[in-house]
Amino acid sequence: MGEAFQSALTVLLVEDDKELAGFVRQGLEEENCIVTAVHDGGSGLRQAEIHAFDIIVMDVMMPVLNGFEVTKRLRMQKVRTPILLLTARDAPEDIVKGLDAGADDYLTKPFEFEVLLARIRARTRGATGKNAGQMRFADLFLDTEKREAVRAGVRRGAAVLEPRAARLQVARDPLVAGLSADMIECAEFGEGEGLAQVVRDELRLLVHR
Repeated sequence: MGEAFQSALTVLLVEDDKELAGFVRQGLEEENCIVTAVHDGGSGLRQAEIHAFDIIVMDVMMPVLNGFEVTKRLRMQKVRTPILLLTARDAPEDIVKGLDAGADDYLTKPFEFEVLLARIRARTRGATGKNAGQMRFADLFLDTEKREAVRAGVRRGAAVLEPRAARLQVARDPLVAGLSADMIECAEFGEGEGLAQVVRDELRLLVHR
């Protein structure tokens, strides 16, 4: 067995084979990872645009968008999260295509789970947990742990954010003006409408600053 992750690693798993996705997710969670799993390239792209993960593990041949295209789009948007492509496409030209699209690593199926873990460790050393509480909305970046916001590269004040908003997930809410519906996911605030309204009001201010 390889070394275990010492702190929670956030992983976006994009795999259309639900049985394989379940196997990988279970194995990663047993290694102290926090895993978000989706099953098509479009959903993977939206998750990676909105949330800051420590690493993305992604299949290539998927519905909506393939892994090469998702990787290319993320790199064009300056998303620098490490990407490990996990695919049955093992031809040299496919490996070259994936790496040239911006992937950091390429692992072919079938694979040994311990090898996948080793590849993830190699690509995330020193990064475990550093993206906790970070979210991205188009050109607006929020760090709810530091209570900071950056929009289009310019730091904005966000000191008035409720500390409990660190548990915010992205909200599908038409009140958050300036954000497209496709960029907004459902939130589970869990503490009533009051907290939800505080977060929506603050996001609206940040978006329009």
